[in-house]
Amino acid sequence: MKAVLYEAFSTPPQIVTLPDPAPEPDGVVVRVGATGVCRSDWHGWVGHDPDIALPHVPGHELAGTIEAVGRHVTRWKVGQRVTVPFVGGCGACPECHAGHQQVCDHQFQPGFTHWGSFAEFVSIHRADLNLVALPDSLNFATAASLGCRFVTSFRAVVDQARTTPGQWVAVHGCGGVGLSAIMIARALGAQVVAVDISDRALGLARALGAVATINARQVDDVAGAIRDLTRGGAHVSLDALGSVVTCVNSINSLRKRGRHIQVGLMPDTAPPVPMGRVISHELEILGSHGMQAHRYGAMLAMIEAGTLKPELLVGQKITLAQSIDALMGMDRFEGVGVTVVTEF
Repeated sequence: MKAVLYEAFSTPPQIVTLPDPAPEPDGVVVRVGATGVCRSDWHGWVGHDPDIALPHVPGHELAGTIEAVGRHVTRWKVGQRVTVPFVGGCGACPECHAGHQQVCDHQFQPGFTHWGSFAEFVSIHRADLNLVALPDSLNFATAASLGCRFVTSFRAVVDQARTTPGQWVAVHGCGGVGLSAIMIARALGAQVVAVDISDRALGLARALGAVATINARQVDDVAGAIRDLTRGGAHVSLDALGSVVTCVNSINSLRKRGRHIQVGLMPDTAPPVPMGRVISHELEILGSHGMQAHRYGAMLAMIEAGTLKPELLVGQKITLAQSIDALMGMDRFEGVGVTVVTEF
């Protein structure tokens, strides 16, 4: 198969030919129809993820067609259109038994714990637990864009933040995660304040329903501005980027008893949490790490009903060869929306 491979961290990957994978006894092999290029892939490429063993094929936001099925798989057959959460569960640990596969004690992640979807084929383990069937109405590019950023935002806004109609939601960072969160919060009837340093990204945030936007390059006190706009602070605030500044701004922008959701990865930093404010205002600080396969149904139902339109978040559609430059440039935040590989 054709694939993107890197042999050392932070060095340019190459297009290579590798042996086609065979399915695990409890897994399947998927012919990749589309795969997203995500900042998490960039974190892996620069060496932030200890699970990655070199050489490595990145890619974890994927959709495609089942090409081969392991002998112990009972729910799936060749030819079915599928996607998969970027965190897969083992099915045997206490977290999996409780339905929390996204924090499985023995989780696997395509593109991290094993070779991923920047390739023509990808192996997916424990298929009966982790695969998700795609409706025929959902094309592969849109389905792939769900894989990390959209589903993470769905769980963050719906399950972790418990967002309700009329609440104020602040979103710090309008990349793929942040824009997804804006769309989802608006679909729930919330009022959204979007924060970014790019007027282009903020323009898209407004198009997706943000009622107010803040360019953080032009405002000295972002948290104070949010508290003024919302007359007391946001009920829910998401750090969708992952930096000391956005994390602290998110916490400080909350009203009393508000909820901060940390979605953006922070591998090299330890933010100074304003714990005095957390205590005096009875704030909640929550993490959000993907979404279980069994929760996809609620999200897909909203997509099929037209309440959510993730296709609006798909930006560039590129080739596998172009994914190399896209991956290496993720830290420059030059793109808007979700970049998806659709040609292999």
